[in-house]
Amino acid sequence: MVRCPKCAVEIDLDEDEVEEGEILNCPECEAELEVVQTHPVHLNVISEDEDEEEAETEGDDGDMRDQALEDEEEDLEE
Repeated sequence: MVRCPKCAVEIDLDEDEVEEGEILNCPECEAELEVVQTHPVHLNVISEDEDEEEAETEGDDGDMRDQALEDEEEDLEE
């Protein structure tokens, strides 16, 4: 027996029937869960919010680099 890491509901899984990397849905909270270990079964929540935050952060870094390049070009022109 394994518990959902998000809502702690018990999920009935057979260690021999799941594979690492398999994606499951919690029957209670409907969270997407990834099997990260099979003996014993260990699940991680797959959060779309984290993926969106990473993409936004990467975009911010890119904007900062663009501004730094523009500043360098202006300095060279002077």
